Amino acid sequence: MPHTNEDHIKLVNGLVETTIDSADGYHEAAQDADAQRYKMLFEQRAQERRTVAIELQDEVRRLGGEPKDDGTILAAAHRVFVNLRDSLSKGDEAVINEVESGEDFIKAKYEKAMQDTDVDAHTRAVIEKAWTSVKSGHDQMRDIKHMLKH
Repeated sequence: MPHTNEDHIKLVNGLVETTIDSADGYHEAAQDADAQRYKMLFEQRAQERRTVAIELQDEVRRLGGEPKDDGTILAAAHRVFVNLRDSLSKGDEAVINEVESGEDFIKAKYEKAMQDTDVDAHTRAVIEKAWTSVKSGHDQMRDIKHMLKH
């Protein structure tokens, strides 16, 4: 059965929430990182994710919906837990491991959205553009994580 516009709005809004969570996670990682290069890198990624979220919000509006403007409640609870745990064991490697874990989550969410073949061409193009940023961030964090282990 074909999706309705409401389904597409819900799909894109789900990506908005996850992308905002990701931007918030990068911002927190920048505050938690010790090395200046990681602080800068995480802030750059946070800003990039905010830009992606804005583009997704614009697509929700184009579809006639009301875009989400904050992350998920679950992510907020997760951040509280992460902050508590990290206060016990700081260090760039711990922060990068946490960021990479978040990147795995957002990557899976986007991969699932990309499997939806029923979205219109414009919506698909917006999702694919966002996916490029997500994939780049994921791969970069994975590579840094592996580099730190060697």
